[in-house]
Amino acid sequence: MACVNPTSEVSSTLPEMVHSTLETKATRIADRINAAKRVEAANIEVAVLTGGIDPPYVFGLTMALISKGICLDVIGSDKLDRAEMHTTAGLKFLNLQSTSQANHGRARRTRKILAFYVRLLRYASTAKPKIFHVLWNNKLELFDRTLLMLYFKLLRKKIVLTAHNVNTRARDGNDSALNRFSLKVQYRLVDHIFVHTQKMKDEIIVAFGPKENAVSVIPFGVNNAVPHTELTPTEAKRRLGIRDGEKTMLFFGAIRPSKGLEYLVDAFGQLAAKHPDYRLIIAGERKKGYEQYVDSIRLTIGKDANRSRVIEAIQYVPDADTELYFKAADVAVLPYTDIFQSGVLFLSYSFGLPVIASHVGSFADDVVVGRTGFLCMPCDSVDLAKAVEKYFESDLFQSLETHRERIRAHASAKHSWDVVGETTRDLYAEWSA
Repeated sequence: MACVNPTSEVSSTLPEMVHSTLETKATRIADRINAAKRVEAANIEVAVLTGGIDPPYVFGLTMALISKGICLDVIGSDKLDRAEMHTTAGLKFLNLQSTSQANHGRARRTRKILAFYVRLLRYASTAKPKIFHVLWNNKLELFDRTLLMLYFKLLRKKIVLTAHNVNTRARDGNDSALNRFSLKVQYRLVDHIFVHTQKMKDEIIVAFGPKENAVSVIPFGVNNAVPHTELTPTEAKRRLGIRDGEKTMLFFGAIRPSKGLEYLVDAFGQLAAKHPDYRLIIAGERKKGYEQYVDSIRLTIGKDANRSRVIEAIQYVPDADTELYFKAADVAVLPYTDIFQSGVLFLSYSFGLPVIASHVGSFADDVVVGRTGFLCMPCDSVDLAKAVEKYFESDLFQSLETHRERIRAHASAKHSWDVVGETTRDLYAEWSA
């Protein structure tokens, strides 16, 4: 019978006991700190001005802030109205921008817009929140950037602005001196600006002059408004008429020139001539003002001998249908020509789907080559086609099911709404001190 040395047992278990005790104490301290932050946050009230658009971002941010103890007034529209906006404690949803009769004539639409601004001005004059967080401007952008900001300042509100793009009109090729002037006014009038990347912060400071300490980088949160059901990739492909073994690319989101869809369509034409098992899905609505651009792309597709291998869903895609396209795809393609950061990239990651993105904006920071996707040169359909072939030959595709969870974890580590909510709450707390 083997002898047991009790001294040896104690010496081997003692470090484990000490480690466990320290870990428990550290957890308790962290819990107390978080509890204290929640108590502190409970005294912070914020009005979130949404512009009535972007339901996924509004939902993700508001739910994250509520979970951190912030009390919110959400100034929204029919588009943002959902059950959680009425059943979540600490959240008051104010639908000041009804869109139920949006198809009426111009005079009626004008009256509705003016009525909205009257309601907004009236709300601001009596609102309890001291912090006004502007996510998007409203219909009268010039007014929003200038006189509306001055009005909020006169009411002694602390104004926070999330700049999703530094200068959208410059990106879309229709910039003007008046546009730049009004942007500069807004960026100077607000008390703090949130941007999504360091590159955005650097550019906004150089181009429009806000002080460096008035701009903070807040990550773009992963879309959590889209349902994730038990739908499998196999079933999703079957529903869209995609056969087993067909290699499927997805272009998803609003269609405008800066998204570079024409380069993907050209690249697909090159690839389809060599690979009979390649498919392409285009799912997204055409943005107003770019109808001719979209029509030219559809004309190009219609002339291609392999047009039957392209699935066109040129329409608004509701949240309930989004997972169908991402689960049917083997890779998402973002051939953008000008962007800082894209919600589509993180939406792809949330489904564990790799991406092929052009080397613009901050994509190089968010795409880990060979592990979460591949990069290609912008405005270069030949290089894009090579990147697609490289992906389908790689282990990332060959062992895709084993990589999906790691891709999800990669996105969650930096871009979860929990991270965004905590960072935002801490900044609110500084201003409320």
